[in-house]
Amino acid sequence: MTEISISLSGVTGVDWPRWQRLAAEVESLGFAGLYRYDHFAAPFPMGVPENDNLDLTASLTWLASHTQRIRFGPLVAPFSIREPHLLVRQATAIDDLSGGRFVLGVGAGWMEREHAMFGYELGDIRTRMGRFEEGLAVVTGLLRSPEPFTFEGRFFQMREATIMPRPQRPQGPPILVGGKGPKRSLPLVARYADIWNVDFMTVELLRERSALLDRLLVKEGRQPGDVKRTAAVRVFCGKDPAELHQRISGLRPTFPEWAALSPDELLEKVRQTFGGSIIGTPDEVVAQLRAYADVGLDELMLHWSVSGDIEGLGLLAEYVLPHFAD
Repeated sequence: MTEISISLSGVTGVDWPRWQRLAAEVESLGFAGLYRYDHFAAPFPMGVPENDNLDLTASLTWLASHTQRIRFGPLVAPFSIREPHLLVRQATAIDDLSGGRFVLGVGAGWMEREHAMFGYELGDIRTRMGRFEEGLAVVTGLLRSPEPFTFEGRFFQMREATIMPRPQRPQGPPILVGGKGPKRSLPLVARYADIWNVDFMTVELLRERSALLDRLLVKEGRQPGDVKRTAAVRVFCGKDPAELHQRISGLRPTFPEWAALSPDELLEKVRQTFGGSIIGTPDEVVAQLRAYADVGLDELMLHWSVSGDIEGLGLLAEYVLPHFAD
């Protein structure tokens, strides 16, 4: 069975009232989880001033004590911004507070604009991947080592370090690794991850990379079933063309340059800007999601582009979720 969750980019506008209402609806409507992309700014200017964007840690801490069922976590926290020791301390505390529902999603970092805006060094691909590998070693060492953990790397150093209190779950929260590169990212998934996540990947490429991950896991002495497979896909759904156009029009405040486009022009702009998006009626959305599920995914995170569109969530819950139930 493939579970259906919601993922959200805070840079499109998330304040406390929107976050609280969205979380309540995601839980009550029956979705499996709610995940947040970890960004401080949009990848390119989306208007002045920047949209509201709640702090990731604060919003997930609130989620831990104000929901009862859903899984949640960052999708993903980049080591270029999030120091791994502090990230582990926050993750274990939030996981304990939630009763074991937190997923620790981590990645290498990629968005140049937010790093330059707040003074973080992103570096070239070689630097990002080296820091990513070290960060994974530190996170897993702090969570899973029964003894105080020591690590000497280029980016991170630990000396007889331990996390107290120890996480209530024996190995701590599951580690989700985001990445799809066959040479660097997937070998790290095979070595460290409990969950693998990709975003906006075609079904064909996902099938190919999942088979590669199976082979890499065997080389690491693990089994293919040891790592859950998840993917984020962008979805726009309407019961008819008019409702679909109305839903996509919710993007206009985020992209002011789209304000004068006709409905058909806007739809085409969305297809061009967000390649691989799933767009259509509920039946069409189900068919496209089913193609992803058939690859063997354990969870699909439906990327929600307009955080205030509660009616759209209800539509998915009524007409799409039943096709992926037990």
